[in-house]
Amino acid sequence: MAKWTAQHEAPEPLEGPIVATVTGGTILWFALFLVQLPFYGWFADHDLLWWVWCCAAGGVLGLIGIWYVRGRDAALKRHAAARAAETPQSETPQSETAQSETAQSETPRSETPRSETPRSGTR
Repeated sequence: MAKWTAQHEAPEPLEGPIVATVTGGTILWFALFLVQLPFYGWFADHDLLWWVWCCAAGGVLGLIGIWYVRGRDAALKRHAAARAAETPQSETPQSETAQSETAQSETPRSETPRSETPRSGTR
């Protein structure tokens, strides 16, 4: 059976209010945990304690997720600020050689589709 590979470019990742989304999900997991705590005995009697601990684990993993996405967001902002500081504020015309070098660096490395690229060490 042949392996299927996509013939089109992958879409750009969606950017949005990631920190707020992860924070909201974490709050929801902890709220569900707290709501289930008064019914701990019922969950134990019906062998459903995993529901309670699943919510607790979701809250703890959400805290790790908040730490991660806040760091990612800060790194993206630092990178954007560094790029803005690198580019000059006034647009000065470039020489023809500098423009051709820029155009060459923006062209893709290879027009060969990924499925046709030879791989070493694979079947």
